Amino acid sequence: MAEILTRSAGLEVHEVPDGYIVYHGARDNVSYLNKTAAIIFELCDGKLATDDIIARVAKMFDLTSSSHDEVRACMGSLIKEGLLQSNSK
Repeated sequence: MAEILTRSAGLEVHEVPDGYIVYHGARDNVSYLNKTAAIIFELCDGKLATDDIIARVAKMFDLTSSSHDEVRACMGSLIKEGLLQSNSK
């Protein structure tokens, strides 16, 4: 069963030169995403499995397979912040 991540509802996303500022109204919380986190956030649109997103990010940044855990950790942080939610399929 593949894990699918989607952006949470009710987010205000503002692009800034070094990434995104995201306001989560339900949590009254502001998150600052660097460029890498912003790309991961954008790829979590409910269409790609997490493994596919990790592969795309690795290809974009020419990362080795040892960096895949870091991308997965970023996804975990975005979930913890309430910016992403998991919808396993």
